[in-house]
Amino acid sequence: MTSLAIDVQDLSKTYGGRAVVDHIQLQVGSGRICGFLGPNGSGKTTTIRMLCGLLTPDSGSGTCLGLDIIRDAVAIKRQVGYMTQRFGLYDDLSIRENLDFVARLFELPNRRTTVDQALERLGLTARQKQLAGSLSGGWKQRLALAACLIHEPRLLLLDEPTAGVDPKARREFWDQIHALAEQGITVLVSTHYMDEAERCHDLVYIAYGEILAQGSAASIVASAGASDLEDAFVRLVGRATDNFATKAGA
Repeated sequence: MTSLAIDVQDLSKTYGGRAVVDHIQLQVGSGRICGFLGPNGSGKTTTIRMLCGLLTPDSGSGTCLGLDIIRDAVAIKRQVGYMTQRFGLYDDLSIRENLDFVARLFELPNRRTTVDQALERLGLTARQKQLAGSLSGGWKQRLALAACLIHEPRLLLLDEPTAGVDPKARREFWDQIHALAEQGITVLVSTHYMDEAERCHDLVYIAYGEILAQGSAASIVASAGASDLEDAFVRLVGRATDNFATKAGA
């Protein structure tokens, strides 16, 4: 049986009296690529931030990489690579300087060699002196992924990493993700692109802070009575919207 890289129960987070994440259960097997799908404001980012120790849940329990998500939040951060929606590195530093900065944060030994390897892995060596702020979306994406991987994490949490990136760069990015999964790295990735969802091993649909479905693409399409993943998404979110409206009016 596949071990679980993520295993949480009843995870909740409330802001201003509204449940942004509402008692969700989420399991992701080690070495799997799990797509996290949902409308804007559905709770994806909040869930990801709780998993990597940046946010403390209001309630719930579970483990990430076998570590308690509340008690071991600091240890989890050192074993997870988190790629935010927006480019989070320094525009006025070069590619190499950004990676060296991240290596310093993690107190990595042999920084020069480590940075050289990170540059080589993502095809950034020839551009290493270029300022990050001058990069196109696709190259910024490569740099952000290189920074996520520099400390050799066991789990990648990627929050809409390909938003605004051209199709060629998206395809190359997903080839890299599959190569990482083959090395045993687990990936939880949020996306709005159905072609990317089809490249995931497993999927989780979320809306209004609640998990609507999780499993393989085929099982979700079948259970929703849909023709494809996009149709399943529309049907499931539509039902969730109706339920939310009913609860709000009760």
